[in-house]
Amino acid sequence: MKQIHLQEKEQFKKLFKQEHIDNFEDRFKILEVFLQTEKHVTVDELVQRLGQNGWDLDPQFVRETLKLLCRFGFAHRSQFDNGQVRYEHRHLGQHHDHMICTKCRKIFEFEEDQLEKLQIQIAAAYGFHMLQHRMEIYGICSNCLKSHIQLMPLAMAKPGEKLVLKDFNGGSNVRMRLLTMGLRLGDEIEVITNHNQGQIAVAVDFKRYVLGRGLAQKILVEPLKRRK
Repeated sequence: MKQIHLQEKEQFKKLFKQEHIDNFEDRFKILEVFLQTEKHVTVDELVQRLGQNGWDLDPQFVRETLKLLCRFGFAHRSQFDNGQVRYEHRHLGQHHDHMICTKCRKIFEFEEDQLEKLQIQIAAAYGFHMLQHRMEIYGICSNCLKSHIQLMPLAMAKPGEKLVLKDFNGGSNVRMRLLTMGLRLGDEIEVITNHNQGQIAVAVDFKRYVLGRGLAQKILVEPLKRRK
């Protein structure tokens, strides 16, 4: 077991007993399983892992314990891109940032000393004393890029994706409608918003367009970075 995890357990025992937190033994079980989980975990996922260890604990009790772990600095709560609430280890003196794949939702942690120093320099240049910060980079991971459909409907694209308009489905009426709007084959499109329902906002040549989902299904695009 990692030495830092042993230290966390000892501090947990000291603080929780000092603060007279109830149900200490069950809460300590939660800490043990949480520290064994090397990922960003939801309450339900942690409850499942506890069950695999033979500990049947109420989800609300697990949630309350995770809140205590956050309060005392053992855990950190995140909600990437307004998704599920997830918890990760918070080890003193350590910091990392995150990359989140918008397709498979996998979360990648990374550390970069040069980036940390640059952020401090930028804050100092503005006379700003930085207390804490976080960086979240949203994109598409290498595995998802490999399986990314070369030609796909615009309706499938994610916010932030840059694409090339390659073709239209739906006959001459659709083609004429898009041409009237100012959209043509070969245009480079950036997806601004797409909530998987309703309208989609895109940008072409610094102009915004709002398209209905049905129309967006008929516009075929490919990733800009793959264009030859």
